[in-house]
Amino acid sequence: MVIKEIRDRRSVRNYVSGACVSDEQIKVLLEAAMLAPSACNSRPWAFLVVQNREKLDEISKIHPYTQMLATASCAIVVCADLSLQSGVSEGFFPQDCGAATQNVLLQAVELGLGTCWCGIYPKDDKVRAFRSLFGLSGNVVPFCVIAVGVSAEEVGSRGFYEEGKVEWIK
Repeated sequence: MVIKEIRDRRSVRNYVSGACVSDEQIKVLLEAAMLAPSACNSRPWAFLVVQNREKLDEISKIHPYTQMLATASCAIVVCADLSLQSGVSEGFFPQDCGAATQNVLLQAVELGLGTCWCGIYPKDDKVRAFRSLFGLSGNVVPFCVIAVGVSAEEVGSRGFYEEGKVEWIK
């Protein structure tokens, strides 16, 4: 049941260094991402799978909150291709890429992997730095980077239901 993965999902910041995340596991994560809803089914996402240790280190230099990449097996950079949205769907890439990202995080739990979502967009300096690092065109907006690996820590439950944040309108 998906509620189990939702309850078990945590931001992991310490991974088993050198642990293998297979290409097949990454493909399952990306399939989950691409099954996310998007405005007018525009599917404006594009993904960079970063396994190169030098590139992972470069990401950590330009994004101070990605230090967990030092032990992560890989990273997935979720990007928006603005050329894929027009008309009614135009401008909805943050929601679309956010839904794709959440699907990756939940699928990783089922696969026994840890993840940590670090935002890039809307910080202009980070968007520019990621575009430069990966040679992305101006139509491609780096949205976030997801660290992926085998968790080296036991992480406990953090979220909970808060009745006070709900207003029932019947």
